[in-house]
Amino acid sequence: MKQDLLVASHDAVLTLTVNRPEQRNALSLSLLDQIGVALADHGKEDGLRCAVVTATGDRAFAAGGDLKELDAVRSEVDARAMSRRGRAALDAIRNFPVPVVAALNGLALGGGAELAMACDLRIAAPNAEIGFLQAQLNVTTAWGGGIDLIAAVGVSQALELLLSARRVTAPLALELGLVARVCAPEQSLDDCLQEFIAPWRKRSPAVLRGFKALARVRRQALHEQLRDFEAQGFVQTWIHEDHWDAVAAAAKSRGQKAR
Repeated sequence: MKQDLLVASHDAVLTLTVNRPEQRNALSLSLLDQIGVALADHGKEDGLRCAVVTATGDRAFAAGGDLKELDAVRSEVDARAMSRRGRAALDAIRNFPVPVVAALNGLALGGGAELAMACDLRIAAPNAEIGFLQAQLNVTTAWGGGIDLIAAVGVSQALELLLSARRVTAPLALELGLVARVCAPEQSLDDCLQEFIAPWRKRSPAVLRGFKALARVRRQALHEQLRDFEAQGFVQTWIHEDHWDAVAAAAKSRGQKAR
């Protein structure tokens, strides 16, 4: 049976690979749950130096949430529950005891952008793009991604990216500080990753955990300050008719393009 999440621990690196290429690695709630469980299972692994979140294929890291599943989330209660469930998985990344790297093999859009930003650092293939596209569907971020974006690029730049809902190419993402490295044109993503984390292998695991703890405490302070505001904004926009009108229009547009 095909697994939606592949988990491997090798040479002091934990790797979580989203494995739904036929769905452009869309994030189902059960997949998010699996990410949280895998991190909880490996968090106390002795000698672990870092974790990596990536995906199969070369098109998409995660092209948003699972639309068929999310279409059934209509009430305020269900929207709030969905927000909490997704945030719990991404908080497991934020609070993981060693650094977590997102290796972006392709598009990180909507919820996929939130997943990427939940990681401590990001590297990107040249074809990768990050896009907070939520505003195109008249909804705001659900899982802490808006807060992470503010922390990464500042209030003004984050606001522009959220409002414009534009895709950011890998070179521009590097310029803005959204990613730490873009792979060379002929370099594989894995080679780029190994090169990126090579200096970490020379560090004591205690040092890696100590610096991650320092960053985590600073990050938690911002999330604690803004979490409730983000959640409430998401719920209000999700259940609003403007959101569902935008969803219907997007579905119609996809249907027309498929003909």
